[in-house]
Amino acid sequence: MQTRLLLTLFLIILISISTAHSQDVREFRIDTVSGVFEPTPVGVDQMKYIGNRYITSEDSTFMEYVTLIVQRDLDFYADFELIPLDTFYLRTYEISDLSFFGWQRLGAKYLLRLEAEFPGKNLRAYWRLYHAPTQREISSGKIEYNSGYWREIGHDIANEVVHTLTGEQGIFRTKVAYIKKIGQAKEVFVSDYDGNHERQITETGTINLSPIFAPNEEVIYFTSYLDGDPQLYRVVVETSEVSKVGSFKGIVAAPAISPDGDKIACVLSKDGNSEIYVLDLEGNIIKRLTRNGSIDSAPSWSPDGQSIAFSSSRTGVPQIYTMDADGLNVKRLTYQGSYNDSPIWSERGDRVTFVSRTRRGRFDLASIRTDGTDYRILTEVGMNENPHFAPDGKHIIFASSRLSEGDIYTMDLSGRNQRRLTRSGNCSNPSWGPIR
Repeated sequence: MQTRLLLTLFLIILISISTAHSQDVREFRIDTVSGVFEPTPVGVDQMKYIGNRYITSEDSTFMEYVTLIVQRDLDFYADFELIPLDTFYLRTYEISDLSFFGWQRLGAKYLLRLEAEFPGKNLRAYWRLYHAPTQREISSGKIEYNSGYWREIGHDIANEVVHTLTGEQGIFRTKVAYIKKIGQAKEVFVSDYDGNHERQITETGTINLSPIFAPNEEVIYFTSYLDGDPQLYRVVVETSEVSKVGSFKGIVAAPAISPDGDKIACVLSKDGNSEIYVLDLEGNIIKRLTRNGSIDSAPSWSPDGQSIAFSSSRTGVPQIYTMDADGLNVKRLTYQGSYNDSPIWSERGDRVTFVSRTRRGRFDLASIRTDGTDYRILTEVGMNENPHFAPDGKHIIFASSRLSEGDIYTMDLSGRNQRRLTRSGNCSNPSWGPIR
């Protein structure tokens, strides 16, 4: 009788939890393509050992770490909603494994199960992705590296899940670049997309700005005051070798690499006014795109390379404009916001995100469709700047002063799931590298 009452109580509690989670799952998010969608709820089981030899406490820790990386990656991804495993009920009711039914009750539509073996010094990870309501296995795989590469194993598994459920490549092995103040200098740093493995790659002892990855991820272009006036430089990510790209009177600023990797749009003031030019990779001028007495700046290529968004003060205050890649067909894009700057074109080609001074006088990130409709404010705290899209077009990296003098943050394209990437302060100018 007592057992039956406990079981009934457990089911009532579980259903209550399920209802609460279902309400969370049904919360709508904004998508640039379809307008509104529900994130897909995914559960991730703890990794289990399936070998037949004694394993060390370090091996057990590696398995916990892999699980945590996979969970954090999937929770970060804009399309997914991570369903947490409620270990309290597992302990209370002495349940060693949560069944498909239990995961479904918690709200999971898909369930990822992880297993591990330790051949030699390696960690061999098996993953199986199930449709929870039908218990049908929809994909599986095996990944094996040295155990010390547990972080890479977790990222690769999460990328496989993204590809299975969306048909797209995951971003969990991508790199980001940003500027960090070191003493009086501002140097270029790179890290994993989640802020781990941070590494300084320039030691110029001067001010560097606007790092941007080439499509092959091997080179970063940036502006530097190394020789006085800001000029265009590049650094090899692996070796930290810095070289100058061309030389012009005045300033060279805001480099943007074309999607095909063959051209650089940037701002030159060699003729006395800030205008947008296109250069080749060695710094030679291919074409001047703008001819206006105002300040034109911050070019950003469309994903197909056919158009460029930019900022211009030709109406008195900076607003966002677009033009064809040859400088023709200039159109004003923004009319909302008293000051709009730093546009970045979505990898999906349908939106431009930019810095906008809102009615409260704060600089926020805003987003607008390329036809000038659907203007949205994405941030509502601190001063925000330097937006850049992830290569999947679903996430944005940016700098914000909300909790420090400047740190790097990420969010999904609707402004949700905002996360702090750096915690050192004095960070700015982030950009997101390509998918490898």
